Amino acid sequence: MFRQALRMTARDWRAGQLRFLLVALVVAVAALSAAGFFIDRLRAGLNRDAHQLLGADMVAAYDNPIPAAWREEALRRGLRVAETQAFPSMAQAGEGAAARSVLVSLKAVSPDYPLRGRVKVSTDFAQASESIGSPAAAAPAPGTAWIDPAVASALDVKVGAMLQLGDKHFRVTQLIAAEPDRGGGFINFAPRVFLPLSDLAATNLVQEGSRVGYRLLVAGNGPSAKPAQEYGEWLRDLVKRDNVRGVRVESLEEGRPEMNATLDRADRFLSLVGLLSAMLAAVAVAMAARRFMQRHLDACAMLRCLGLTQNQVTVLYLVEFLLVGLAGSALGVLVGFGAHYVLVELLGSLVGADIPPPSALPALQGMATGLLLLAGFALPPILQLRNVPHNRVIRREQAAPKPAALATYGLGIAAFGALLLWQSNDVKLAAMTGGGFLLGFALFALVGWLGLQALRPLRNLFPQQAWRFAVTSLRRRPGATVVQVVSLSLGLMALLLLTVVRGDLMTTWRNTMPPDAPNRFIINIQPDQKDAIASRLHAAGVKELPLYPMIRGRLLAINGKVITRDTYSDERARGLAEREFNLSTMTELPAQNQVTAGKWAMAGQAGEASVEEGLAKTLGLKLGDSIRFDIAGSPVEARITSLRKLEWGSMRVNFFVILNPALMADTPQTYITAFHMPKAGAHAGTALSREFPNLTIIDVGGVVRQVQTVLEQVIQAVEFLFAFTLLSGVLVLYAALMGSQDERRREAGLLRALGATRRQLSQAQLIEFMLVGGLGGLLAATGAGLMGWGLATYQFKFPWTISIWVWLAGLLAGAVCAVIGGWLGLRNVLNHPPLQTLREA
Repeated sequence: MFRQALRMTARDWRAGQLRFLLVALVVAVAALSAAGFFIDRLRAGLNRDAHQLLGADMVAAYDNPIPAAWREEALRRGLRVAETQAFPSMAQAGEGAAARSVLVSLKAVSPDYPLRGRVKVSTDFAQASESIGSPAAAAPAPGTAWIDPAVASALDVKVGAMLQLGDKHFRVTQLIAAEPDRGGGFINFAPRVFLPLSDLAATNLVQEGSRVGYRLLVAGNGPSAKPAQEYGEWLRDLVKRDNVRGVRVESLEEGRPEMNATLDRADRFLSLVGLLSAMLAAVAVAMAARRFMQRHLDACAMLRCLGLTQNQVTVLYLVEFLLVGLAGSALGVLVGFGAHYVLVELLGSLVGADIPPPSALPALQGMATGLLLLAGFALPPILQLRNVPHNRVIRREQAAPKPAALATYGLGIAAFGALLLWQSNDVKLAAMTGGGFLLGFALFALVGWLGLQALRPLRNLFPQQAWRFAVTSLRRRPGATVVQVVSLSLGLMALLLLTVVRGDLMTTWRNTMPPDAPNRFIINIQPDQKDAIASRLHAAGVKELPLYPMIRGRLLAINGKVITRDTYSDERARGLAEREFNLSTMTELPAQNQVTAGKWAMAGQAGEASVEEGLAKTLGLKLGDSIRFDIAGSPVEARITSLRKLEWGSMRVNFFVILNPALMADTPQTYITAFHMPKAGAHAGTALSREFPNLTIIDVGGVVRQVQTVLEQVIQAVEFLFAFTLLSGVLVLYAALMGSQDERRREAGLLRALGATRRQLSQAQLIEFMLVGGLGGLLAATGAGLMGWGLATYQFKFPWTISIWVWLAGLLAGAVCAVIGGWLGLRNVLNHPPLQTLREA
């Protein structure tokens, strides 16, 4: 039986009846494998460098200086310790008019840093820029600094030059090629500068109210991480017992939790993008399998006449499809393996160049995905072949499918659900994705069917015979036409959303910011520096310079009830419960703030507080609630008298909580300001940094450009995966056309016998494809436009008007894709001689 199955497979391959099925499987598996290989490499790198991602076996991160008792306990246990302090500040180089400054992330490190792994450094700018360097034997020596290549480029300094940090000058001795334990967050967003912890005090950069991240690194003397883990448990118990706020303990097993969470989100998102391609390809697989079944009914009846039983016929075709499934899955894995290098290239600056090679797991998952798709979507039509009667050889009738054969279509739905659950690893996400896909499919199908009905009165719109042929052909096969329109529109919608609509969104977002929107922030302004700084900036052309007090405080209790991280289940609320807030105090309602509940009452002597409405919703706060903060070790209690709505996109200073000035009279304060610096006064920032080294000046324009660069890289990667989605849509279009190829050939033969010319039929096909593609493109543009409007209205919170170019691009792209798919599917229909066609019929 196996040899007979091999012969049948070879015959069907030569006849071209298995090629399309193979291509559909390759596309489905390749889309998922590309994302699978990419994520697998990222995870392998994370596991390989787990100890380096911490720089130790255990790390305690704190918003305040590390208590001496923590350090002493670690030393008592015979553990090695190191410390770091990180915060944003300005670095300067040059003198006079040639002086330059740039925002950097300073990291002061103790001599033993890091305890695990090594910082890679180099004196060669090109090598350091490519993350190529040698492991450093020790931390920076006193009086020296190591800098990122980006700092060297921005300040035009080389190894051996002098760099000013605050009140102290450092000699640059190395360029940082790779920093293993660099985390995320704003502090680490700017390029890095290393300096010795012993030199930090001499810079005078850390002032009262400065926002510094303190980290205690702990590691054992041997390779085992168990002693540090035991110390971590002791520290967790201490933190919980004393209710110490703002402490995060990270162990080797946890690695970097934010990195794991990011990888999980990337894994799900990229896999679901690939799964959209697989869904459409599965429709193509089902349609190709159905056509295969229809074209093998006579052959199957002949096999039954020659003595084969139903089970033997089933085994023959199952073996044939298993061979196709194995070949298609293997090819799809190979294509996905090659395609994942495109993702690595597009996201190269985000993932690093030295991630390890992928494992065999994505390949095995790809093979399993291909076979699962084949079993779920191709097996039901094939199982109908076992029920072909003997007498079909002389009677050309086709019996209706038996209930058992129809029930096997449930296998396809089950396979669809299994793939969703497998790729998302989340029942809720899988249900939402599957439901959204089916709802979108149904909605597009309804609109496509209505569009098809609208063609009825248009049949005689043009006198050309080709137009009437095209409209009649579309209406004769409404099911196949609707499937073609829907599949093409789904693929195009994804790409339009990430190209034309994304461009419109970014343009509209930029236009929402007025020309004089703040482009600079200054933080850490001391009270005695306010007047001098305001004078310097006004002289540089700054017109408005609002200065706001900024006070660090931690929320202790609500209505007298002490809150902790465990008080909330929502992850954002849990994070807010243990972090320090930037509070402020003022008598007048700030610009861009709108009171939505209660009354602004900050001029009296009572203890009032105004809270941002989003924060109130997250933490469950309401008007009249009492909130208590710990500010510089002193409790401050206030009653909520108003809720405010803030314009977070205004680029102005905003505060979650504003307290009555009467409460803040004796608390330590620094000031913050946001203003628009004209181009002519850009040099004033460098002069301010030189005169007031404690200031942190943030060029928001530069930060936004960096964020946009990262966003563009991610979007390009997603666009690349959505190319598979569009290809899957074209495959479904092709499969639908191939499914009607025999019927179209008979129609063409009959029409040519009745006098229709080849040119008329060719024009009719072209018009038919353009109508299908145009309708699909318009549907795609409408869907992309609605999604863009939803993102602008509910996510980004700005008014947005869709551009007409979206519909023009959708119309053109849909017509082009449909014509290409139609030409591939029906290019041989008109080449068939009419006489031969009529004889075969």
